[in-house]
Amino acid sequence: MLANVYTKAIHDRWKGVTIATLAMAVMLWFAMAIYQDIDISMFTEMPAAVRSLWGIGEDADVTALAYGAMYSSYGALVLGSLALSIGSASIAGEERNGTLGLLLGNPRSRTSVLASKALAMVTLMAAGALALWAAGVIVPALIGADVSGYHIGALVLHMFVISMFFGTMAMAVGAWTGNRSLASGATAGLMVFSFIAVGIFSVVEGWEGVSKALPWYYYDASSPVNSGVDWGHLGVLIAGIAVLAALAVAGVRRRDLKERGVAVTMLDRLRGNPRTQKIMEKVAGSARVSRIAAKTVSDHQTLMIVVGYVVLLMGLLMGPFYRLVDDFIIDFADQFPEAILAMVGFADLATPEGWYQTENFSLTVPIAFIVVTVAMGAKALAGEEARRTMGLLLANPVRRSTVVAEKTAAMTGVLLVLAVLTFLGTMGGSLMANLGMSYANVAATTGLAALLGLLFGALALAISAATGRVKAAVYGSSAAALVFYILNAFLPLSDALAGYAKWSPFYYYLGGDPLNQGMHWGHAGILAGLTVLLLGAAVALFERRDLRQTG
Repeated sequence: MLANVYTKAIHDRWKGVTIATLAMAVMLWFAMAIYQDIDISMFTEMPAAVRSLWGIGEDADVTALAYGAMYSSYGALVLGSLALSIGSASIAGEERNGTLGLLLGNPRSRTSVLASKALAMVTLMAAGALALWAAGVIVPALIGADVSGYHIGALVLHMFVISMFFGTMAMAVGAWTGNRSLASGATAGLMVFSFIAVGIFSVVEGWEGVSKALPWYYYDASSPVNSGVDWGHLGVLIAGIAVLAALAVAGVRRRDLKERGVAVTMLDRLRGNPRTQKIMEKVAGSARVSRIAAKTVSDHQTLMIVVGYVVLLMGLLMGPFYRLVDDFIIDFADQFPEAILAMVGFADLATPEGWYQTENFSLTVPIAFIVVTVAMGAKALAGEEARRTMGLLLANPVRRSTVVAEKTAAMTGVLLVLAVLTFLGTMGGSLMANLGMSYANVAATTGLAALLGLLFGALALAISAATGRVKAAVYGSSAAALVFYILNAFLPLSDALAGYAKWSPFYYYLGGDPLNQGMHWGHAGILAGLTVLLLGAAVALFERRDLRQTG
């Protein structure tokens, strides 16, 4: 048996950290190789305000561009996502899995368990940061890039501290609520919002000070890769970590902890309401298959609500934000290189559509959709096996293919809700700022985003069906999404490689410029066709495999 809580937490999480850091190292090498084939003067000759927005120094070279594109943004987001996942699982995850009671049955206090989990998070994030530092030194050496004058160690240290901030925040929210989905969703929402908002506020006259209320400012504002460690900014983040850690301790000591079996789901509430009791009893009151989809939606209700809140809020905010920076954007839109615009689907930044595509639809919306569908797809089958409930489920007169179909229906239903909220948020932001965006085109873009999310959800479902392992499905499909996104963003920077972008599903999402041109039915058909193939593979793999009942 594993010696203690600390080593068990390390054992459970080291693979995810290893895979993520290796993927970032490969992407850094890829970015540096691509940048060597292009004329980087198109970046350095942009106006100072634009370079500030993109984090590009006046004398930036290939190394600086790659560090800025891969580490300062994607690397920090990846490391922060790993930390918040670990933090949200520390207490709330144990409660959800029904193992916290067993854990506390040993002679260990709640505070001791929390401290062990926190120490494991620090260890894993430190290991991930060290791996990124090593890659940041080794990759340039392998391709002959000059790293003199750059402070990769300072950048990685800032990345480590900001990841610990978000990880501790997720731990605190989970300690107070016992809800892992809420802890991870709320923290991820703040991380993405602060990442976007700091970049916007920094170029809006009179709003620069607002950025200082957001954690991302203290990570990135001092440009540590160029200027070295900013101990003042790190001090603010470390103070925040200390406060959040204290809140986590207070939460876990004061709250009545719960076991998985006492959780009240949305389905339970609807069945307990006299107005909806009869219809919900028909839907979910028997052992028939009709309850599978409803229960699956209910199991993921918190994740759906949190992500729905994020996409709705971001859609509403982007309209007024555009009015704050529209003069600046219009003045400099024609000076943005085509290679830069390739990263956001060749958006015309002088238009509201281009603004929404750059700030919302190129990254935030697809990430939100993919996070939900991958979580649902990974747990759809492997999760039942891990919880030892698959045998009970299949003891009913239910075919395996029907289980897959019901799980897919639940995932599609949740994705439809998120798509509607995204549409309403975007159109609400357009109406508030009087941008005049097309209802049909926004609906088309949202629909393509939903198809993209469903595709990666189907991939997670297929891996889940093949392996019976939740982590394999999550890591495999998430890694595929990251790689395909990076390929679609960077391949167009090279004339020789631009055509290969069509191998990425992300090309068929924004490649047809749906916010301006409307639905590209050919692209929609490709995404839908790939999804159907993966779902068919999931059925075939699930029906052939001997199921596990050992977790």
